[in-house]
This record gives sequence, C-alpha cells and structure tokens, in this order.
Amino acid sequence: MATDLTAPRTARPDAGPIQRRTLRLLFGTQIIGGVGVTIGIAVGALLAARIAGTAMAGIAQSAGVVGAALLAIPVTRIMARHGRRPGLVVAYAIGAVGGVLVVLAAVTRSVPLLFLGMLLFGGGTAANLHARYTAVDLAEPARRGRQLSVIIWATTIGAVAAPNFAALADRVTTGWGLPPLAGPFAFSAAAFVLAGGVLLGLLRPDPLLTARRLAAADPPAAAVPPAAAVPPVAAVSPIAAAPPAAVAAEAPAAGGPVDGATPAAAPVGVRPPRGAGMRAAWSVVRGQPAARLGIAAVAVGHLVMVAVMAMTPVRLGESHADADVLRLVGIVLSLHIAGMYAFSPVVGWLTDRLGRRAVILGGVGLLLAACAVAGTAGHHTPRLSVGLVLLGLGWSGTMVAGSTLLSESVSADVRPSVQGFSDLIMGLAGAGAAVASGFVMQVAGYPVLTLLAAVATAPLVALALRPVPTGAPGEEG
Repeated sequence: MATDLTAPRTARPDAGPIQRRTLRLLFGTQIIGGVGVTIGIAVGALLAARIAGTAMAGIAQSAGVVGAALLAIPVTRIMARHGRRPGLVVAYAIGAVGGVLVVLAAVTRSVPLLFLGMLLFGGGTAANLHARYTAVDLAEPARRGRQLSVIIWATTIGAVAAPNFAALADRVTTGWGLPPLAGPFAFSAAAFVLAGGVLLGLLRPDPLLTARRLAAADPPAAAVPPAAAVPPVAAVSPIAAAPPAAVAAEAPAAGGPVDGATPAAAPVGVRPPRGAGMRAAWSVVRGQPAARLGIAAVAVGHLVMVAVMAMTPVRLGESHADADVLRLVGIVLSLHIAGMYAFSPVVGWLTDRLGRRAVILGGVGLLLAACAVAGTAGHHTPRLSVGLVLLGLGWSGTMVAGSTLLSESVSADVRPSVQGFSDLIMGLAGAGAAVASGFVMQVAGYPVLTLLAAVATAPLVALALRPVPTGAPGEEG
C-alpha cells in the first residue's frame, strides 16, 4: 500500500507514448460524444411533450438518466473483463440504437418506443462518464487530476456547442421527411456511431489492459520498506500521525488515485475485497457522517439542477414560436452547461482552499439564487438565462465539493463501491426530479416548480451545518 502513497515513480518508457495517444483520442471522441448526448437532451423534453403530453415529458427525460445508471453496470463488467475499448464501444452502440428508436417513435408517435429509445440513449452518457476513468489508467500519480480534467473539458466543448446544432439538425432532417424535433436524435445516433467507431479502430493497445500488464511486471509492493514509505506521506497528508496501516488505507495523498475505481489506480498487487459491493458501501456510509454529507450534496444538487433544467425548454416553448424556440433553447442550455463545467477548476481550487462544507453551502446558495431568478423571470428570456447559469454554478459547487469529501472520507478498499453507490443515488434523484417536474409543470407551472426545488435543499443545509469530523484536507475538525 505504501508504494502508491510515496512520491511518483518515473514513467515507464512504454507507458508514456500510449498515454499521450490515449488522451488525444479521448479528447476528440469526448467532443463528438458530448455533442451526441447534449443535442438529444436539448430537444428531448419538447419531443416528449408533443408525443405524450407535458406531464410525460419529465418521465421521458428521466428514462435517459435511469438508462445511463443501469447501463453502467454491464459496461463496467465488460471493461473489467475485456478492457476499456470494448466497454466504451458497446456503450456508444447502445446509445446509437436508442437515438434511432427515438426517431422511429417520433415518426410513429409511439410513446412506449419513445421511452425505450430514451432509456437506451443513456448509453452515450455512460460512455462519456467512463471515458474520464480511461484517461487515468496509465497516468502518472502526480498528473492524474490534470489529465482527467482535460477529458472533462473536452466533454464540455461538445456539450456547450451541441444545443446550437439542434435547429440546424432539425431543418436538415425535415427535408428528409422526418417530423419536427426528430432530426437532433438522428444526429446524436450518427455522433455515437462515429465516436464508437474511432475508439474501436484506434484505442489500441487498451490502456486498462496495458496498465494491468505493467503493474504485474512491477516489483511487489511489499519490497518497499514501510519505514521508508511513511515519511513522504506525512509531508502531504494531515493524517500522517496515524499508524502506517491507517495512512495507507485512508490518506488521499497528492498524486494518489483520483477515483480508486480502476485497477490501475489501486496499489500494485492489491485487489478490492469481494464484499466491497453496494451493501458494504451502505454500511460504510451509514457510519460515516462526512460520507453522508458528500452523498447528500451530490444528490440534492443534481436533483435541483435536473428539476429546473428539464422543464426550461418547455417553459421557453410556452412563449415562443416553433421557429425561434430551438434557437433559444440552444442558447440558454449552452449557457447553463457552461456554468456547470467551465468554472470547475476554480470550484476545485476553492474546495481545497476554503473547505468542503464551505463550498457545498456556497453551491446551495447559488442553487437558491438560481431558483429565485428563474422562477420570477416570467417570459423574460435573458433573466431566465441568468438563472440557468447560476443553476449550473450551484451544481458545480455541490458536485465537486461533495464528491471530494466523499472520496476522502472512506478507505481505499471500499472507495469504488461507495462512489458507485453515490452515483446510483444521484441517478435516482435526478430521475425522480425529472418525473416530478413534468407533473408539477402541468399542474402548477414553472414558478412553483422552482420554489419546490429550492425547498428541497433544506435537508442538505441542515446536514452541512452540523459538525462533520474528518481528516480531509481543507476540512475543519
């Protein structure tokens, strides 16, 4: 365990070129995949509202969220057995099939086919999420965070640009005989096929399989004398006074694993215990206040963001003609997505400087401001855009700080399962918010929806204001 917590070793000659090539490839495919995911999301609620009614629009949106969460399970199993390349390709292929089914649902006006298509469409999201882990399989420990952030930025480029392509895609495919709002999903399917095809042909050698091969060739970790390994950890970790075994298990040392979810991120020669599943994760979270706060921050922030964002296109559709609504939706959602991702490096820096709970509370404050601005904007599109930007910034604060607090609050052996448990809760919260938002929108309107979303932050505020003992950097005792 000491090997991963000491100063990073010099990169092996055969790993560096593979890693640089992998990053360049992932950067390009993430842009393509980000376009594919977001161009469909931009019009998903509008299309569902026209086929199945406004109340069902939220259910259709939530189907994509649930699909991404459920598909992560088989995709992860494929990666664990066969490597990153087949897992990513399968995820993109499923997303492409989903896009085609949504187009067929628009042509036939079939509600069940629409829901099935949106469920499978989540495969594109699953692929984009797993790509960030692929970026750190062969990364040097001291560079994992920076290289992972490059891939996140690539996703942001595609996601911000995509909504503005929705109107173009709709105009082009309308000439082909497709009904309105079906064209963006046809473009999404094409983007997923392109991204998957590039990875299938060029992601060789597989970074995860290469990392395992290099790890197997390394000297056993036990060969490093514990006495020599512990002092470097003390230089970077506030829990250096703990016994060596505890340090190895708990310390989020600089240059350590980013997520602990991949074999390459784990210490050499150490395998996660068989019992480290969802049940073990729940047992750990239940007894760790800091982990509970981290999960609550991620889930509540995501719930509020999805509830308000999902119905914003419908809100715009109430006051603008079809000729203008797609263009306005593209602009507003682009600004919102920029708020979510563009300032994430700043949010991460503040998380380290000010502490996890401080940034979580700041994120909640931004979410409340977003609900107030968007809910009182009426049909004033510029003010609604400001509210959506604030909504993205608030989500970024709760997501970055909550995920950081969660990851460093649990030991390395259960960290992957706890992170997976958090993603499951986040997905369920987002899906529930998307479903409820459609019904609230139909019955009470957009202002009441934003009010209820603001009220939903109350439990998180109460939990964040309670003292949370933790040894994490930047956290008070």
